[in-house]
Amino acid sequence: MIKLILAEDQSLVRGALRALLQMESDIDVIAEAEDGEQALRLLKQHTVDILLTDIEMPNLSGIELIEKTRELYPNLKTVVVTTFGRAGYVKRALAAGVDGFLLKDSPSEELAAALRKVASGKKIIDPELAIAALGDCDPLSGKERKALKLAGEGKSTADIAAALFLSEGTVRNYLSEAIAKLNATNRIDAARIAQQKGWL
Repeated sequence: MIKLILAEDQSLVRGALRALLQMESDIDVIAEAEDGEQALRLLKQHTVDILLTDIEMPNLSGIELIEKTRELYPNLKTVVVTTFGRAGYVKRALAAGVDGFLLKDSPSEELAAALRKVASGKKIIDPELAIAALGDCDPLSGKERKALKLAGEGKSTADIAAALFLSEGTVRNYLSEAIAKLNATNRIDAARIAQQKGWL
């Protein structure tokens, strides 16, 4: 039996995924989370084989969740199922050590088959997404990405500095670098461009 935790912020989609997977005789959805932080709490309470997660979620994104689970649960398999096949997302997920990356418009039997393959130790990434990720070049550093993400959420320089434990001057430098690298007009424009590319 493949035991998994499902992390998806949209309750309708989460319910549909759970219903589809529960129809499989060898897959058991042990628990559901509506964001990455709740998924981490559930992983402390349950022993599972696979974490099935979306990317765009509040509080802790799917990619941030995978990065944390790699540290805390190195044997846990992780699979992303998302609407967005952005090259930046695929590249970041692969760098985080994801075992599977599927689009939500894949046929339901493909999802179950992919989970079985991942449980047996294989990696499942849509070939077209993998090729797109190889051609993608994210110019942002980790600090620039974090600062830009917070700026895109409307946070002030002072708020960003407090959240990242940096000085306001350092935050301004990171944001200026990001704006220049993305040929953006301002921090909001830079955040929008990076979000579209899947870099945030």
